Amino acid sequence: MTNEASAIFEGVLRSARRTPDAVAIRFGQRSWTYRQLITAAVAFADDLVREGVREGDRVAFLGRNSDAYAIGFLATQYLGAIHVPVNFMLGCHEVAYILDHAAPTLLLADAEFMDTASAAVGAVQANVTCCPLEVTVAVDAELPRATGLGSNASRPAQLAYTSGTESAPKGALLSDQGLIHQYMSCIAVGEYRSDDVVLHALPLYHCAQLHCFLIPYLFLGAENIILDRVDIGEVIEIIEANGVASFFAPPTVWIGILGHPTFSPDRLATLSKGYYGASIMPTEVIQQMRRQLPWLRVWNYYGQTEIGPLATALTPEEHADRPSSAGRPVMFVETRVVDDDMRDVDVGAVGEIVHRSPQLLMRYYRAPEITAAAFEGGWFHSGDLATRDSEGYITIVDRKKDMINSGGENVSSREVEEVLYRHPAISEAAVIGLPDPKWIERVCAVVVLKDGHEATAEDVLEVCTSLAPFKRPKQVEFLVALPKNPSGKILKRELRLHLSGN
Repeated sequence: MTNEASAIFEGVLRSARRTPDAVAIRFGQRSWTYRQLITAAVAFADDLVREGVREGDRVAFLGRNSDAYAIGFLATQYLGAIHVPVNFMLGCHEVAYILDHAAPTLLLADAEFMDTASAAVGAVQANVTCCPLEVTVAVDAELPRATGLGSNASRPAQLAYTSGTESAPKGALLSDQGLIHQYMSCIAVGEYRSDDVVLHALPLYHCAQLHCFLIPYLFLGAENIILDRVDIGEVIEIIEANGVASFFAPPTVWIGILGHPTFSPDRLATLSKGYYGASIMPTEVIQQMRRQLPWLRVWNYYGQTEIGPLATALTPEEHADRPSSAGRPVMFVETRVVDDDMRDVDVGAVGEIVHRSPQLLMRYYRAPEITAAAFEGGWFHSGDLATRDSEGYITIVDRKKDMINSGGENVSSREVEEVLYRHPAISEAAVIGLPDPKWIERVCAVVVLKDGHEATAEDVLEVCTSLAPFKRPKQVEFLVALPKNPSGKILKRELRLHLSGN
């Protein structure tokens, strides 16, 4: 092949040249050294070429976590193709929407999702070939020559579709050079080491697990254990059995670990680095983690797909004084909190977070007007509301679309959620605004109770008496579970649709 491999592929190739026989990935009963990982990715790329994929083409992936998924991603980067991850929880019509928009040459799918994939391909006009997402057994072969080593040219690496928690997904076109900056930011602020054993359980289709953890750790030459899904009991078992040092999960998973019947602190004795993101961690849960796992150093990662996704981080040492903060911008990110006229707000005042960074998306795919609006004023508009203190630490208040207008007053859903988590019977909570003829929007608390606990709506409202009257929930709903995407983000849009009867 004469292609010029992307900087992402070459970063992992350098690990293979340094430590070719070190374990790169474990998945189930299979294990891949760095040499085997690279040669398998090159073989995978050859298969893609035989299916008609060329440099610059888009290749969609519909699958759970696996060694094949990781190797397939590296294959697209070797070939110079564009990786298009697809949420495996989507239905046929939702997958078809992405295929119609991205127009990939090829859709690779797990056997589990092949019916959905085939139906989606049949529903679009674009000429998309559907093939199984598989990888051949590990082989030891000569490492490829790094044809693009040292190139500074930026090229599209991934077309990542936003989670669609508020609207139809948008395709964020991420460059290889932007992602390289993102990896360096993660390695620096997260204190990654080549001797870390890392557990990856959140979906690799999501940029947080793939780009904040798996690929940066492959750049370092670390050992990576991949699970095909989050099973709390299995996570605890794998950490204990393999001496796992580093693990990322959203707050919902950390809550699940602490409350699991098989959990005991000694089973996580080797876990020295814990990372959370995707949604806001309740302060009460942070305090519980400190009490039960006092040796665990914890980082808060905040960001979004469009910035690769890491924008700010709160380090373990900073958690002591600011447990609810999202931290400060990472190495390659510049962040402001501004009003609607792009003026910096005063310390403590609420404004929108905007960013400038080489990590940012190249553009929204096939959406020039949305791209222009997102970069209005020369900064990327995140859509998140926050305050900033005198030392530059950011505290997320809410999504702009999650701010509730209660009787003409703004109510932060996060503020109410933090109060709800003080109730001993509440495992999870989400606060949304629902249409109301009197209040404009009424504050609605949706809660999940801990196993074996009981509570009434009156009990839940009692814990909210510390809030101003206009902030207190006017409605309490009990659910068995909150709707979430595979990365653990609570889907408030689905809650609003469900509870408003639409």
